Amino acid sequence: MGQSSTWTMIGNPAMKKSILFFLLIFSVACNSDQTNRKGDQLKPELDNRSYQLGIIAGFSEVVGAGVKKLALSSPMDPSEMAELVEEAKSIAADYSVQIYLEEDFLVTDLFPESITKGKHVLLIYREPSKADYMAIKAHKNALIEQGAYDGEARLDIARKMGRLLSYTEEHIEELLGNTPSRQDK
Repeated sequence: MGQSSTWTMIGNPAMKKSILFFLLIFSVACNSDQTNRKGDQLKPELDNRSYQLGIIAGFSEVVGAGVKKLALSSPMDPSEMAELVEEAKSIAADYSVQIYLEEDFLVTDLFPESITKGKHVLLIYREPSKADYMAIKAHKNALIEQGAYDGEARLDIARKMGRLLSYTEEHIEELLGNTPSRQDK
């Protein structure tokens, strides 16, 4: 009776439609995150918070291993940064590095000011790198006050920042060469 009643239920047109609908939805759900209609591999969705924390974790590991002296998070709106800074500190502690929330990032000719204007950046470091960063920033401010932040002095600040970020000399010069005046000021 069990087998014939099952086939009888499936023979019901309403039941057939329900089963076909279920199989269609199940098939789409199982395959939707794997490939598109062309057969191209699809990337799973990743929320921005997880992405940013992943960047911070990667840079924390690199700084912790001594490969970089200083690393930077992506520049973020203050409200966005506030939502993840505590978790970022926890991640950094796992790699024996520190995090400093920079609300007024040191702008040099390495990158345009517009990238960080109005944004917050996390410095990921081991000492003395934060002290070195603050010294470069203070030196730039002193040069500006003296009216001497131009020419070679300006390039020197950018080069010091590039070295602190552990960029090669070639990469620093490439950034400077491609940016005759990258600052928006």
